[in-house]
Amino acid sequence: MKKKNSVKIIQNVVAVLVLAALGVALAFGVILPYYNKHIAKNQSGETTEDASGTSGTTGNPQGGDKPEGEPPGGGFGGDSSDVSWSGATEITSAEQTEGETYTSTNADQNALLIQTSDEVTIQNPTVKKTGGESASDSYSFYGINSGIMVKGGSTTNITGGTITTDAEGANAVFSYGANRGQTNATGDGTTVNISDTTIKTTGNGSGGIMTTYGGTTNATNLTIETDGGSSAPIRTDRGGGWVNVKGGTYTSNGQGSPAIYSTAEVKVSDATLVSNASEGVCIEGTGSIELTNCDLTANNHTLNGNATFYDTIMIYQSQSGDASDGTSSYTMTGGSLTSKNGDTFHVTNTNAQINLTGVKITNSSEGALLSVCDDGWSGASNVATLNASDQVLTGDILVGSNSTLTLNLKGKSTWTGKTSGKITNGKGTSVSTEIGTVDVTLESGSVWVLTGDCTVSSLSGAGTINYNGHTLTVGDKTYSSGSIGDVKETK
Repeated sequence: MKKKNSVKIIQNVVAVLVLAALGVALAFGVILPYYNKHIAKNQSGETTEDASGTSGTTGNPQGGDKPEGEPPGGGFGGDSSDVSWSGATEITSAEQTEGETYTSTNADQNALLIQTSDEVTIQNPTVKKTGGESASDSYSFYGINSGIMVKGGSTTNITGGTITTDAEGANAVFSYGANRGQTNATGDGTTVNISDTTIKTTGNGSGGIMTTYGGTTNATNLTIETDGGSSAPIRTDRGGGWVNVKGGTYTSNGQGSPAIYSTAEVKVSDATLVSNASEGVCIEGTGSIELTNCDLTANNHTLNGNATFYDTIMIYQSQSGDASDGTSSYTMTGGSLTSKNGDTFHVTNTNAQINLTGVKITNSSEGALLSVCDDGWSGASNVATLNASDQVLTGDILVGSNSTLTLNLKGKSTWTGKTSGKITNGKGTSVSTEIGTVDVTLESGSVWVLTGDCTVSSLSGAGTINYNGHTLTVGDKTYSSGSIGDVKETK
C-alpha cells in the first residue's frame, strides 16, 4: 500500500508540474504577444534620444515603434463594433450652422460629432477640445476624443473658424470611412471639405486633419500647427483613404510628427510643409504622397521608437497591420525639399518608388541623398527605385549589402555623387560594410559626375559619365575613362 501511495503522490506531483508548465507557456505564448502588439505600443514613457545624444521621455510617436500585428482588416482595431462615439454636440441629420461654439472637456468625447449620411455645413466655428489622458488606437483609428468627428457617410463642409485641442489623442478634424481596415478600400462615403480654418493641437496623438478607414478629406488653405508627439498636421492611419490638400501652411513641432504621415493616398499642392523635430514626411506600407509645387523643410533631430536613422523622407513598413504590404510611392514635382539633418531619403523594410521632377533639393551637410538599408523593422526587403526627370541630384547614395536600388536618370538630369555600401546609422552603429545591388540607367541627355571611387551592378543607357578623377566598377570590371557600353565619357 505504501508503494502504491508513493506512486500516486509522484503522479500527482508530476501532473501539477505539467499544468504549471502549460500555464507559463500559455502566458508567454498568448498574453505576452498580445501585450506586445496591442498594449505596449500605446504606453507612454518611452526613452528617446536626440541628435546630440540627449535622452528624454515622450509618448510612443507615429512612425516610431510599431510592433508586429495582424494584417489590415483583422486583429486589434479591425472591427469598430465595440467602439462607441459621443459628442458634447451631435448632428444626426442635414444641418447648417454659422458662428457656433463647440466645446468638450470630457475624455473620450468629441466636441462636435457628426454622424449622418446627410450633408452638413459648418461655417466659422469655434471648437475647443480638452480632456483625455492617453493616445490609444481608439483615438487614432476611430476618432474618439477628436474636436470634430465626421462619420456615417456625411459630406461635411467646414469653412473658416478655429479648432484647438489640448488633450492626448485629440485630433482636430477626423474623417472616418468605416471600410473595416482594408487599405484604401471604398468606405461609406464620408467626406470632409474644409477650407480657410486655423487649427492648433498640443497633445500627443493629436493630428490636424486625420483620415482613416477609407474616409476622404479635401482641405484648402488651412493653417495647422501641432506640438505633440505622433501629431502630423496631415495624418492618416489604419484603412487609409484619400486626402487632397491645396495651399496653406502645415507645421509640426513634436517628436515622431512629420508634416505628413501617410498610410493612404495623399496629394498636396502649393503648400508649405515644415517639421521642426521629425521627418518631413513618412510613408507606411502602400501609402503614397504626391507633392506639387510645395516647399518642404525638415530638421529631424530625434530618434523615436524603432528608428535608428535621421532622415527627411522616410518610407517603410512597420508590419503593424496599419498599412498593407506592397509598393510605397513618393512623387514630387517642382517646389523645394530641404533636409537640415540626416539623409534626405531613407527606405527600409518595404518596396518604394521615388519620382522627382524639377525639385530644388538641399541636403544636410552630413547626410546622404538616399539610404536603402536595414533599420529598426524587419519582415520585408529593402528595395527602392529612384526616377529622376530633369532633376539635379547631389550627394551619396548608400545601399546596404542586402538591399536593392534601381536608379533612372531621365531627360536632362544630373547626379553628382557616388555609391557606397558603408553605412552607419544615427546611433553610430554599422549597418552595412558592402554594397548591395545597384542598377543605374543614364538616359540620353543625363549626366553622372563621380565624387569618389564606387561600384554598381550594372550601367546602361545613352547618357554620359564624368569620372572626375575617380573609378567606377561595373560588375567585375573597373573603368577610369572611356565609354561603358553606350554610356559615353564626358569631361
